[in-house]
Amino acid sequence: MSDNQNLLAEQRRALILDEVRRRGGVRVNELTRKLSVSDMTVRRDLDALARQGMVEKVHGGAVPVSEPSAHEPGFEAKSGLELSAKEDIAKAAAQMAAPGSAIALAGGTTAFALAQQLLDVPDLTVVTNSVRVADVFYTAQRAAASGGAAPRAGAATVVLTGGVRTPSDTLVGPVADAAIRSLHFDVLFLGVHGISVEAGLSTPNLAEAETNRHFVRSARRVVVVADHTKWGTVGLSSFATLDEVDVLVTDAGLPTEARAEFAELPPELVVAGELPEDGDL
Repeated sequence: MSDNQNLLAEQRRALILDEVRRRGGVRVNELTRKLSVSDMTVRRDLDALARQGMVEKVHGGAVPVSEPSAHEPGFEAKSGLELSAKEDIAKAAAQMAAPGSAIALAGGTTAFALAQQLLDVPDLTVVTNSVRVADVFYTAQRAAASGGAAPRAGAATVVLTGGVRTPSDTLVGPVADAAIRSLHFDVLFLGVHGISVEAGLSTPNLAEAETNRHFVRSARRVVVVADHTKWGTVGLSSFATLDEVDVLVTDAGLPTEARAEFAELPPELVVAGELPEDGDL
């Protein structure tokens, strides 16, 4: 995390939060060196994170606090976390989208990363309840049009559900649910707030949980895209069991004990960024 002086405040605080959670605590002087910002800037960031209940300030630094199960961070707060892991996951998951298929992309920052990897997959029909995901495709199409080029052959057809917007910029509620219920997807790519053996897939948003249930029911194949920090996290509302998941795509940071647990579970585990063992070739 060097040369981050020009990062937006939300991005900088997301990086600080990631450091606090990953290391179990950080000191102010460490953050000033890593972020290339002043001591005063770091202290203001820690004050802001403490007011949001994301960290607990201690003498000379900060330590993590347990997040309440109903807390839902916004898109910007999550977008700077685990960037390399999300990119690895997105590249691996994109291989599961066949040209000409109908796919669903639920909301979240990992789904946002995946959308960018899907731009060159031809003839996709993409249904999403994520404003951010839809904008990835719309922006690419507008950029081509502004350059005077004809519409690209095989460009995705994108359908954005209606609904009520959440802090994660996803659309949920009865309007979204009705749209999803009437459709059928070859593959659902689903980001999650939390995943565990006991609670399955969960989210802090009750309306989002219901919308995700409809996504799962409407898909022939369910692919969960979740970085290692989601393992063991439990949100307020569960919306699917692990028996309903076909594939979990995660990153190399997944702990050994979690991998051992997953070996006993139905979903296929794909660890992005790792070479397959000899026996899997």
